Amino acid sequence: MSTETGSGRILSIQSHVAYGYVGGKAAVFPLQCLGYDVDVVNTVNFSNHSGYGRFGGTRTSAADLAQIFEIMEQNELLNPQRLLTGYIPGAEATAAVTALAERLRKRNPKLIYLLDPVLGDSGKLYVSPDVVPIYRAALSLATIITPNWFEVEVLTDVKITDRASLRRALRTLHDTYRVPNVVISSIPLAPWLRALLAASSSTPEDDAGLACIASSAPSGSVHACAVPCLPGYFSGVGDLFSALVLAHYRPSSTPGAGMEGETPLSRAASLALSKTHAMLTLTHAAAGALPAAERTETDAEEDGAAPMRKVLRMRGRELRVVQGQGIIRGTAAGVAYRRLEAWAGFWDEG
Repeated sequence: MSTETGSGRILSIQSHVAYGYVGGKAAVFPLQCLGYDVDVVNTVNFSNHSGYGRFGGTRTSAADLAQIFEIMEQNELLNPQRLLTGYIPGAEATAAVTALAERLRKRNPKLIYLLDPVLGDSGKLYVSPDVVPIYRAALSLATIITPNWFEVEVLTDVKITDRASLRRALRTLHDTYRVPNVVISSIPLAPWLRALLAASSSTPEDDAGLACIASSAPSGSVHACAVPCLPGYFSGVGDLFSALVLAHYRPSSTPGAGMEGETPLSRAASLALSKTHAMLTLTHAAAGALPAAERTETDAEEDGAAPMRKVLRMRGRELRVVQGQGIIRGTAAGVAYRRLEAWAGFWDEG
């Protein structure tokens, strides 16, 4: 596994929790491990993630965000080489962050901006519908976006059911919204997708898998890789993955030995996928060693009657980010490199 590191400053704008590893807590430490200075703006300050059932805290208003950005500007502290944005609550706050991204892009056309459009998952929106058009307007500012399959469907109004619809969705992102690089962080390995990937990428033996797809408009290439799903509920996975894609993206790099057939985007996505899956494997193993009371199955009735039952389960499945820092740095032994392979003929009609 590569031990390459980066340098420079990243401005990270996303959620914060006091306990656990989602949002910035899942992203900032890995970025620092990989050599970046990270400036952090929190869009929410919560006790823990919402999956616990009970959570509290505050949402940062658009006015507060604008003030933070303005004071940083006045103090000449707003000069990142890279920008990372994740969960933002509400349309006004999203518009404030988009305005900043536009300002930074005009100042530095070479800014590497990874926009993680945190809208929802599994058919359910996490945000108000009025946030969606603001994200669509912001897409052209991004260097890379990392939506999951549901977020692609929401942004493009294309239901992904086969190769033609997947192709149409990616063309919409590239051509209509002018996004140079798209990484679909996860898409269920449905039979149609399994059959298509069989010729281009190794796939899990059963249907309990996810595919990661990277499409780069500058190179015209599409790469993909499928990985097995681990049982249970994990939070912060997309936040970790997006941070690792940004950390490993080298736009001007040329393939080294053993990297033939890779592009800067597919290389970054492969490293992010490999490390994220290894982190989940570590977390799953640690959770499996906990007492039985902390390894319960999801049951709405029992969780409702005993809220701590759910709390213990969520607590036991928090990402082992600190324990997995060797994975992040690429120094841990036994971490498989899950390479995204070129998807030959993806853009061919038929």
